Amino acid sequence: MAEKEGKPERKRTALIMEGGAMRGMFTCGVIDVLMENHINFDGAAGISAGAAFGCNFKSRQIGRPIRYNKTFGKDPRYASLRSLLKTGDYFGAKFCYETLPFELDVWDTKTFAENPLLFYIGATDVDTGEPRYHLCSDGGKTDLLWMQASASMPLLSNIVEVDGYRLLDGGISDAVPYGYMESLGFRRNVIVLTQPKGFTKKKSRAQVLIDIGLRKYPKIAEAMEHRHEMYNRQMKEIGEREQRGESLVIRPPQDLGIGRTEKDPEELERVYQIGRSETEKRLMEIREFLGE
Repeated sequence: MAEKEGKPERKRTALIMEGGAMRGMFTCGVIDVLMENHINFDGAAGISAGAAFGCNFKSRQIGRPIRYNKTFGKDPRYASLRSLLKTGDYFGAKFCYETLPFELDVWDTKTFAENPLLFYIGATDVDTGEPRYHLCSDGGKTDLLWMQASASMPLLSNIVEVDGYRLLDGGISDAVPYGYMESLGFRRNVIVLTQPKGFTKKKSRAQVLIDIGLRKYPKIAEAMEHRHEMYNRQMKEIGEREQRGESLVIRPPQDLGIGRTEKDPEELERVYQIGRSETEKRLMEIREFLGE
């Protein structure tokens, strides 16, 4: 171990958040409890809903994502077949990334920009099928486009163009970006998953539709075909890291039983409270793991 002035060098810490659409209400509960208890990290990374909801950890806005999802979840501008048919996005891009954060439930971009936490977003390059990563800066247009891209589900969203890339859902190529964060030197990581221990992903039954819908982008269609293999390998590796004490994993105690596009405020609150409960039970363990 490296030494500095006679003391072990502190390992950089990170909060890493899986996606999962409205399973992300679990993650919202987790991050609210962490913020309420002043538990901080050097960095954080989010994929899909882990980015769209997890960004509130950097802006320090306790309760914001569960609040706006309960308030606007049934608004057709937020998420609806009408939005999909009208705009090409099931989750309406203009409403979700412009109207809501800057008019209806204002996102604190000042705090986001001033917070020294390094916040990374992962998305999938449709031309290569490989993951791409972005370090957020000020919570402005570019950061929001990366959040939108990371959460843009194939066939239910338009491709997002930003920084010279054409991007879709980050979970296609890197469901949980622990490897990327480790490559940056983050060695003491809390990983938030939205599926219970032992969950295994199966090959999509919609692969034929995916192949047809993404026929112009064969690389991402191929990544979708093998997504379950990537995910299951990652779950195995995360379990091994957890067992060795290298990572601390917060996950639901059982299947959350919530749909990807759930709009019922009571269901959203139920899953949010599970995230809170699981984190509250482990606060001392989390502090010890981070060396606080």
